[in-house]
Amino acid sequence: MEVDIKGVHFDVKDETKELIEKKLERVAFADDYIVNLDFTFTKEKKEFELEAKMHFRWGKDAVVKTSSFELKEGVDKLMDKLEMKVRKEKDKITDRS
Repeated sequence: MEVDIKGVHFDVKDETKELIEKKLERVAFADDYIVNLDFTFTKEKKEFELEAKMHFRWGKDAVVKTSSFELKEGVDKLMDKLEMKVRKEKDKITDRS
């Protein structure tokens, strides 16, 4: 799985990247299913807009978004949504097999 992390209107610090890498262990069960995962963090005036785009091996793309006043809190919420979406997609595929 290829992971890309970028920030808009600010630089994503190494500690934030490490936090994301650590949180990605929650979706390690789906490494074979996800081709790449693109994170985009946008800093607005008062809050952060966080987005993750997933590209699955079978051609499906999915996007999860959240917003938060704190970046770390937003990453936690985004990873919760990401994990739920990945589990849902994995279950769909394994049910068809």
